[in-house]
Amino acid sequence: MKRDFLALQDFTPDEILLLLELTKKIKAGKKATKPVLKGKSIGLLFQKSSNRTRVSFEVGIYQLGGNCIYLGPKEIKIGEREAVSDVSNTLSRYLDGIVARTYTHQTVVDLAKYAKIPVINGLSDLTHPCQALTDIFTIKEHFGTLKNKTVAYVGDGNNVCNSLLIGCSKIGIDMNVATPKGYEVATDIVDNAKKNAKKSGAKLLFTLLPEEAVKGADVIYTDTWVSMGQEDETKERLKVFQSFQVNKNLMKLAQKNCVFMHCLPAHRGQEVTDEIMDGSNSIIFDQAENRLHTQKAIMTFLFK
Repeated sequence: MKRDFLALQDFTPDEILLLLELTKKIKAGKKATKPVLKGKSIGLLFQKSSNRTRVSFEVGIYQLGGNCIYLGPKEIKIGEREAVSDVSNTLSRYLDGIVARTYTHQTVVDLAKYAKIPVINGLSDLTHPCQALTDIFTIKEHFGTLKNKTVAYVGDGNNVCNSLLIGCSKIGIDMNVATPKGYEVATDIVDNAKKNAKKSGAKLLFTLLPEEAVKGADVIYTDTWVSMGQEDETKERLKVFQSFQVNKNLMKLAQKNCVFMHCLPAHRGQEVTDEIMDGSNSIIFDQAENRLHTQKAIMTFLFK
């Protein structure tokens, strides 16, 4: 029976930990040569442009012995030129797997519903599970453990925040989330995270104050204030999020060895200063590299 990778909520804590361990082995080279995709073709079905997601998946597919076919925003126009169900059924006849990067989460859900092959969510407006799994792996890699660690997310309650919150709550990582009023995490995501936390023991905090969220944190995480598709909101968002910038004053409130994380691309001078981005506590490019290793782990898990 085929398995999809649409959201971390669909995976048990043990499965998430298994993926983290598999990522560690792949990065160390212990499983890097296993050609689990030999003779297989994976399609990248992207409605949104991409740097890290596209390149890391293309390289990862190649390193696992597979063939990658990129289908960009202008080629299929899924849901416009052709129904999602028709696209999914057709691609299932050609490909062995799909990585989808879509505007709406419903599109990737529908792709998985009709596909006879595994579908991986490379990003939707609701979740970004590949990024969150990478983030958790990077935190564990840096500190050597996930025990007694607190992640503070400062900014928009968006897809990256959603998936990180679900991932942390699943496996017992404390997480504080600071968002402006009106930009909070979606209610259903919060509800799931709280249910997860009751089982895992994770402590969750939701606040409108960045200073409260970062106090004593081991990780400070932020993302762009204006995501793709929100360009019309730019002026208002820049005004609302001004006090949520990650800078040296905010970092001082966290643990002394606190690290800074960002999924990229970043708008330097907006959500974060150059001083923090390029500082010794920044591990943003470790994150970026680890997208490759984590996604190889996901594909190895799905195609084992």
